[in-house]
Amino acid sequence: METVLDPNADIQTDGLPMPRRIYAVLGIWCGIFLSVMNNSIANVSLPTISADLGVEASTVVWVINAYQLATIMLILPFAALGEIFGYRKVYLVGIVVFSLSSLACALSSSFPVLVVARVCQGIGSAFVTCVNTTLVRLIYPKRKLGRGIGLNASVVATSAAAGPAVAGALLMFFDWHILFAINVPFGVFAFALGWFFLPRDQKHNIGQKFNFKYSLLSAATFGLLIFTLESFTHGWSCWSTVVLGALFVPVAFVFVRSQLSAKYPLLPFDLLRIPLFSVSIMTSVCSYLAQMLALISLPFFFQRVLGYSESQTGMLMTSWPVIIIFIAPVAGFLAEKVHAGAMGGVGLACLSGGLFLLFSLQGNPSTFSIVWRMLLCGFGFALFQSPNNSAIVGSAPRERSGSASGMLATARLLGQTTGASIAAFVFIVFPDNGPRMSLLVAAAIACVASVVSFSRLSFRKTQFQ
Repeated sequence: METVLDPNADIQTDGLPMPRRIYAVLGIWCGIFLSVMNNSIANVSLPTISADLGVEASTVVWVINAYQLATIMLILPFAALGEIFGYRKVYLVGIVVFSLSSLACALSSSFPVLVVARVCQGIGSAFVTCVNTTLVRLIYPKRKLGRGIGLNASVVATSAAAGPAVAGALLMFFDWHILFAINVPFGVFAFALGWFFLPRDQKHNIGQKFNFKYSLLSAATFGLLIFTLESFTHGWSCWSTVVLGALFVPVAFVFVRSQLSAKYPLLPFDLLRIPLFSVSIMTSVCSYLAQMLALISLPFFFQRVLGYSESQTGMLMTSWPVIIIFIAPVAGFLAEKVHAGAMGGVGLACLSGGLFLLFSLQGNPSTFSIVWRMLLCGFGFALFQSPNNSAIVGSAPRERSGSASGMLATARLLGQTTGASIAAFVFIVFPDNGPRMSLLVAAAIACVASVVSFSRLSFRKTQFQ
């Protein structure tokens, strides 16, 4: 692949020097925090938005769905933009789009306007999400990539945990519009840090152009997949599921076939032919699928089966992401020294064991007996996540970092979306025991993923550099 140096690029080949590295990382963290937190911050306010804008509860969920759909449909096309125009530029455009659409959300006075603004927010999130891991690779020296990705994982966990808490605190004093307005000053801060401190790309691929046909096929494939899953698991009419499925199959076939022969594919089959990359992506999808299955079913399990209140359930749920905040950086540091296949296998085994132990709870268990099981789940997920992400990014050629980062984000969102759909399906099949059975399914998926992760021990250590 031909490359040319950008005359305005930073002259650095192995990460940024200190203290610039700190400011660059802080800028990345701000973008991640905004993107991840806004995936959950609006959940708490849905009843209020429903009443204020006069829409049904079943309809107001599109405030959440619109954001998620826009993000997952556009990650791969925007990852290609990063390789063509530069990761820093794509990231900064994403921050601008996200901030402006957040202002539009805050000023919304009707439900259609709010949904359109949330779609634009999702577009901005896709810009930011698809390149943030690549930028981490450029910011940190190679020998410290694992700890950089581990710290990133901690920020993701903190952001996910902070969403409901921040929303609850703000809604005590303001109406729901503030949940979107607060993104604007943070977005300005993130843009300033990115503009001054993020590394300018050293290389651009000659001859690579943005392919609108591939982008439309990619968006249509993932969009139809999500809608088909939603129609099947949320009680839409049978004909809706049949029609959506009938549309998805040929569109997906055409998209995949076009990518097999493409010189610059959006769906990176050139990377998926790397055993380490493909197996790590597979385990990533499974891990997020199991996690989402659990996180959806646990509130129902705690309240309807074990008899805990909503506030008690919220406190119990925080133990999972809190342990990730502390363990992910340690796991990232260890990933620089220990084989990712082993760490991932052990981590997923811990996650599977914790989920099975939660499934086995009976009667009136103590708070402590629940919390240590939740901590085991969070510990296992954190022990897996950082080394696995390092393996994905590190196994791709540097000039294909954008596609690797895009696939990493796609694996996360695809696993989470599929996990949510499977949870809904299990609840339908087992109407009286859905929460408990969902935990069992999640434990089984994590167990299989653990075995797959251990299979990476056959890969040479040098593949992880």
